[in-house]
Amino acid sequence: MTAFADLHHAGSPLLLPNAWDHASALALAAAGFPAVGTTSLGVAASAGLPDGAAATREHTLRLALALGSQPFCLSVDAEGGFSDDPDEVAHFARELWEAGAVGVNLEDGCGPTGRHAAKIAAVKAAVPGLFVNARTDTYWLGRPETVTETLSRLDAYQQAGADGVFVPGLGDPEPIAALVERVEVPLNVLYAPAGPTVAQLADLGVRRVSLGSLLYRRALGAAVETMTDVAAGRVPRGAAPSYQEVQALSGAGD
Repeated sequence: MTAFADLHHAGSPLLLPNAWDHASALALAAAGFPAVGTTSLGVAASAGLPDGAAATREHTLRLALALGSQPFCLSVDAEGGFSDDPDEVAHFARELWEAGAVGVNLEDGCGPTGRHAAKIAAVKAAVPGLFVNARTDTYWLGRPETVTETLSRLDAYQQAGADGVFVPGLGDPEPIAALVERVEVPLNVLYAPAGPTVAQLADLGVRRVSLGSLLYRRALGAAVETMTDVAAGRVPRGAAPSYQEVQALSGAGD
C-alpha cells in the first residue's frame, strides 16, 4: 500500500485541499497538508477553458509535471480521463504516474457505467500503483433513483479495481452512512460549507473529504472583495502572503 493510500486509512479522514497552480499547491503543502489534489475547474478556468469538456489534458499534465517532484502526495483531477477510449485514459494515467502523481480522480459524468468501469480497469492494469478514485455524478447531477443508481455504479467501479469512490453532492447523513456500509473501499465526499463538518463526516465513516473547486472560488471572491474594499477606501480584509513568501514558493527566494 502506498503512502497516499495509507492516508485513507489513518485515524481521521484524509482532508484533501485542491490546488489550481504551482503556488497554490505549494502553499497548501507548506500549511501542513500531506496530500494535495488538483481541481479541474480551477485548472480550466485559469486557462480560459471550460471544465468537464476534455479541453485541459495538456494543462493538467503540465501541472502534474510541475508538482509531481514536490514532497507531498499529488492526486490529479483528470475529469473523465480526457477520452472515452479506456486505452487512451490508461496512457494518460501512466503519464501522470511518470510525472510523480500518486492518485487520479476519474468522473463518470453519469455516462455508461460499463465504459467508466472499463477506464478504471485499464488504468489499474497499466499503472497498478496509482490510486484510482472513481467518481460518480449521480448526486451532483440530481439523477432520479439516485441511491439505487449510485450503489449500482459504485459496485461496478469497485469490481473494476477502484481504490476509492467519490460521490460529490452527497450531503445528507442517512445516504452517506448507507454508502459507507455498502462500499468496500474508502468513500470520498465533497465538503460543502452548509453541509456536515469534517468531524461529522468522520463519525459517519467517510475516509476522504475533498474541497474541490471551493478554494479556487474563494480565492476569486477574495480578489474581488479586496479590490472593492480598496476602491471604497477601506483597508482590505483577510490574510495575504508577502511578496517574498510567494517568491519562495517558486524557489526564487532561495
